[in-house]
Amino acid sequence: MTTFVSLFRGINVGGHQAVRMDALKELHESLGLQEVQTYIQSGNVVFTSDDADVTRIQKAIEDGFAQKFGFQVNVMVRTADEFNVMIENNPFQNQPMKESKWVVVMFLASHPISTAREDIQKTYTGPEELQIIGQEVYIYYPEGMGRSKLTNVFLEKKLKTSGTARNWNTVLRLQKMLEG
Repeated sequence: MTTFVSLFRGINVGGHQAVRMDALKELHESLGLQEVQTYIQSGNVVFTSDDADVTRIQKAIEDGFAQKFGFQVNVMVRTADEFNVMIENNPFQNQPMKESKWVVVMFLASHPISTAREDIQKTYTGPEELQIIGQEVYIYYPEGMGRSKLTNVFLEKKLKTSGTARNWNTVLRLQKMLEG
């Protein structure tokens, strides 16, 4: 039995593409996934499965979602082990001057192109700090995300892949859920 988290992109943002969490839970259960729990309205689902194939599970969730809700979304699926490695890799940990509430992780659908970091640095200068490690982008927003020009849409365009962002407090809460 493998434990996973699915992270939905673009649902329940600004009142658009509204999906109830109990409906997301039902979707996961209808796909044969077990011990399904949701966390906050942004589309975070922790579950277990006998199938350990992340790609197959991700496709089943995306296809099932489109059938059930009538529109497509991207879903980033990570195993508990992958999630723990992502947490260990956070370059902004143990830096007292960097408040965790301003740290965001963007989970990517695929590895970004090799020149992604350079492309971003050439076209964007701002107060944010950014690190790309594996399939995640770690961002420190010293002035908050609200007015930042370093948006998900900008990053997706430069990285040539889709992604969904979660603040560090949500990431840590999901880790606790993954541990059971």
